[in-house]
Amino acid sequence: MGTTDRNASVTSANVRTQLAYKNRWRTLLHNPKILLIAFFASFGGFEYGYQQGVLGQSLVMTRFVDNFPSVVKSSSATGWLTSVLQLGGILGSLSAGVLGEVFSRKYTMFSACCWVILGSYLYCGASYHKPQMLYAGRFFTGIGVGTFSGVGPLYNAEISAPELRGLLVSFYQFATILGIMMSFWIGYGSNYIGGIGEGQSNLAWRLPSIIQGIPAILLAIGIWWLPFSPRWLVKKGRDEEALKTLSYLRNLPIEHELIQVEYKEIKAEALFEQRNFEKHFPNLAAKEKKSVWTREFAQYYQIVRTWDNFHRVSTAWIVMFNQQWSGIDAIIYYAANIFLSLGLTGGTQAVLATGITGVVFFVSTLPAMVIIDKVGRKPMLLVGSVVMFISMVVAGIMVAKFRHDWPGHAVEGWVVVAFIWVYVGAFGATWGPVSWTLVSEIFPLSIRAKGASIGASSNWLNNFAVAFFVPPMLEKWAWGTYIFFAVFLAAGMVWVHFQLPETKGATLEEMDRVFKSRTGAEDAILLAEARREVGLSMTLESDAIKAVEKGNQLSGSEKDGSHVEAV
Repeated sequence: MGTTDRNASVTSANVRTQLAYKNRWRTLLHNPKILLIAFFASFGGFEYGYQQGVLGQSLVMTRFVDNFPSVVKSSSATGWLTSVLQLGGILGSLSAGVLGEVFSRKYTMFSACCWVILGSYLYCGASYHKPQMLYAGRFFTGIGVGTFSGVGPLYNAEISAPELRGLLVSFYQFATILGIMMSFWIGYGSNYIGGIGEGQSNLAWRLPSIIQGIPAILLAIGIWWLPFSPRWLVKKGRDEEALKTLSYLRNLPIEHELIQVEYKEIKAEALFEQRNFEKHFPNLAAKEKKSVWTREFAQYYQIVRTWDNFHRVSTAWIVMFNQQWSGIDAIIYYAANIFLSLGLTGGTQAVLATGITGVVFFVSTLPAMVIIDKVGRKPMLLVGSVVMFISMVVAGIMVAKFRHDWPGHAVEGWVVVAFIWVYVGAFGATWGPVSWTLVSEIFPLSIRAKGASIGASSNWLNNFAVAFFVPPMLEKWAWGTYIFFAVFLAAGMVWVHFQLPETKGATLEEMDRVFKSRTGAEDAILLAEARREVGLSMTLESDAIKAVEKGNQLSGSEKDGSHVEAV
């Protein structure tokens, strides 16, 4: 009976999602605030992207080169200045797993704002031949953007309905790429402050960092008006507040069938996770109730105690591993240097080409946000990998053939630049939004914050390795660097095809089915009991499906010219 009940739930949730997806644009039209909340909560992604792009611009500015020759003229020092951000990011992303549970997702984002503000203005304090504040500023900024990466996409996933989750979580990547593009063009513009030669002002390299702190200040103020995650509220026993929050987010009354069934699915999942842990580890569960830190340890222990949990955490880790070793951040961090090496004369021309890279990145992300919930995660990753692989191979071959005489092969140099733009566009349309969506959605409630933070830490750890090793690789390997990343892209394609499940359309509470969780008969009974206890019946689920169908019918009437009131 327990297994039957569970399968019925899966079918019900799937049907609801498929029906709701058909009417998602009308839903957003009548409830635009969910888009505004998701976008505002994604300002952390803007800071992440902005910081990725801003340093590369500075490295070719006349005044920065004059002030900090020890940094610019040493590939090792350049690698350390770039990668110290990632060291802070690793620390921030891992801490987000604990802070997000103890203090809530939104208060954790507030702490991230404080770190970014501190780092942004410490960076401006560096002076002639004294680069120490550059390193300190980037490290503290790294803690902030790392914390954002561990909790921002998770927050958007937890406030969204399943038919909109890919779109709303993609706002994080959209904001990231917006930050990258803005940093490129702000860097291009500030490069002219005082001139592009010896007369250039120190404000040229300081202004981008000054601007960097502004979105963090706005988010730090506005975050107090954002709702808490309803799933975090349920986990903390604040059920009435969770119901009100769901009602506010969905723009429906609390009594509505869709609000009731979503709340009860979340409640049943939380109750099942709690009882399942108490059954297997009664001593640790008793201690967990007395100490918040014991509870945090218990959640990390949950990750390794079962193959199902470990499988999902390792999936998130590998997704981010493949994302980083596709080579994207090597391009973003060192785009200006790469374009200089391809024969684009002068720092200004290289910076301009870098600015175009940001525009390509930004534009390519927009259609991805629209289709991710329709096409699915897996097909997008496979198509993106193929295009990126071809671009890297072609660029590598041409660099190998013409790199010793770029002045005599200017056209070929621009062809390589074009393939880099194609590569960046393919990443922006696929791996960028899809990877963050996957990391935020695949975990059960009991380990969601921890799992998402570990997935984000994979991004930062591998980002660190890429940032640190790419300058000497470009210097010594040249064309081999492109082929190196192409090999990882090929390996990533194989893993995605054979190992990654499709999560499109599944509710967060339904991921056990997606990952073919090997829950035993006893656990199935526990889950069925939790569902019955919270009142999650077949009748209520059927009523919720009928409510969605009614909404679709009303939408059809509107298209025919009839005026109806939104459900």
